[in-house]
Amino acid sequence: MIEIKNLHKEYVSDGLSTKVLHGLNFSIEKGEFVAIMGPSGSGKSTLMHILSFLDRPTQGEYIFKGEDTSKFDDKKLASLRNSEIGFVFQQFNLLPRTSVFDNVKLPLSYSKKHSESKKTDLVKKAVESVGLSHRTDNLSNQLSGGEKQRVAIARALVNNPDIIFADEPTGNLDSKSGAQVMEILDNLFENGKTIILVTHERYTAEYAERIIKLKDGVIESDSKDHERRKTGLEK
Repeated sequence: MIEIKNLHKEYVSDGLSTKVLHGLNFSIEKGEFVAIMGPSGSGKSTLMHILSFLDRPTQGEYIFKGEDTSKFDDKKLASLRNSEIGFVFQQFNLLPRTSVFDNVKLPLSYSKKHSESKKTDLVKKAVESVGLSHRTDNLSNQLSGGEKQRVAIARALVNNPDIIFADEPTGNLDSKSGAQVMEILDNLFENGKTIILVTHERYTAEYAERIIKLKDGVIESDSKDHERRKTGLEK
């Protein structure tokens, strides 16, 4: 699904160049659960932004489903972000004082392929999948942090994307709420979704079947040789 070849990224500001990623090479298959780990400044968020079409590499190749993404224009990238990808962010990014239903429906607002009744069905199904059917009419500012993140996951799912990108999804949650969120992501993986997770927490990363560790913009390790920590849920 994803192939990265000799990928570099640098930012230039006021004549100063900051190199963030240095010649990365790896691939991700459909249906994998991959955690990208690293300390602050390692380049993990920059890498996620490139993989999710929010940024472009300075050098190297990004092949997505067999196509060279350097040939994609902004309209194509926007279409991919809306149809192929779901995003879950640390800060939730929900609309304040807006219902759970309307927050989850937001990605469908840009779609013309579904009728209003179909959109309603898709929203209800997504909300149900994260266990929040009883909160559908509640406003986002009436929810706990864990519930907000579950709404964010439902919003990410509503378009039935191929890949879910989760950027520090437990970073603002207590341990119990964090575990609930990770179990939802794990269930999505078990049902065939590709999950790409960015985290600095080893405990969270161990839900994944594969961990890519970044340090100073290079891959320090890329391993499937660890035991997935899935209490009572081992494959």
